[in-house]
Amino acid sequence: MKTIAISSNSGWNIVNFRAGLIRKLIDYGFKVNVIVPNDAYRLRICELGAEIYSIDLKSSGLSPIRDISSFLAYLKILRDLRPDAYLGFTVKPNIYGSLAAHLLGIKVINNISGLGTVFGRNGVLRLFVEGLYRLALRPSASIFFQNPDDLALFTERRLVKEGQAKLLPGSGVDLSRFSPPPGDREPGPFRFLMVGRMLWDKGVGQYVEAARNLRQRLDRPAFSLLGPAGVDNPGAISGTQLNQWSAEGNVTYLGESDDVRPHVAKADCVVLPSYYREGIPRTLIEAAAMGKPIITTDEVGCREAVEHGRTGFLCRSRSVDSLVEAMERILSLDAAALAEMGAEARRKAERQFDERLIAEAYIAALQD
Repeated sequence: MKTIAISSNSGWNIVNFRAGLIRKLIDYGFKVNVIVPNDAYRLRICELGAEIYSIDLKSSGLSPIRDISSFLAYLKILRDLRPDAYLGFTVKPNIYGSLAAHLLGIKVINNISGLGTVFGRNGVLRLFVEGLYRLALRPSASIFFQNPDDLALFTERRLVKEGQAKLLPGSGVDLSRFSPPPGDREPGPFRFLMVGRMLWDKGVGQYVEAARNLRQRLDRPAFSLLGPAGVDNPGAISGTQLNQWSAEGNVTYLGESDDVRPHVAKADCVVLPSYYREGIPRTLIEAAAMGKPIITTDEVGCREAVEHGRTGFLCRSRSVDSLVEAMERILSLDAAALAEMGAEARRKAERQFDERLIAEAYIAALQD
């Protein structure tokens, strides 16, 4: 039996983004070992049929002592496991896990699922991170990118070799689990929903300002936020701030949920005004799979999730006015036009975002 090691910066990421891939690998006859920090998702990873190995890994920030410790921990775990291949997801598993695997002669397949805030600005930190990526990625067998902008950037900066780089449409979505809700729309106001980690770079502030703008002029829209607050990120928005916005009455903070489907099902439009350097946001492809029109920014990764004017609308990043304009365009649609836009979003998800396409690409890479 071939053995695969998979690593990400959290068990949450594995359960929410890689469960379908793990099931497919196991069905194909691979033994799957998951290397993640010790968190509340251990049992759910075991339920997928994988074995878990804990690692002390801080998902953000650069600390030489902690990061050297993470590298040595990867080295020990991978030396003990001796997997046939190592699959890295998120920044530190892609860097430190890959470096350890290369040192041990283990084949590596990486997935670059967005570049975050570091690549959004120039400076010494970006050059340092680029250097780490170059060391970690150039010996890899295959590297999957989720959007063409990231692939082009890494190729132009010679962080990867052209033959290594391949394009995958996001992390994929289970189209049977995320499907348009049955029955008629629940009565009530038009409902906008933003789903994601509560980070300033995700455009939460712009979303709240747009809600304030529209609710001062219109009675019918309702605005909700769904996702974790106070996460391990310098741009995290506190629960106190979210509760304060909720108290103002323009937005409702729904907290965090392991199952976003009931909330998305009630929404009329899903919004992500992100200027974070995304891969392809999972929340948007889930919304598309559930037949929901989308508003997002004309930014790297986000624009790949929408066909402007057909499955939703694009707006300028960091612009409340542009976001309000896109929301007004959605509000101007009649029920039939809104339903057709949602149906087109579902068809796009079926063409591009089926998680089976992602699993098949990994199987092919492992067979190669």
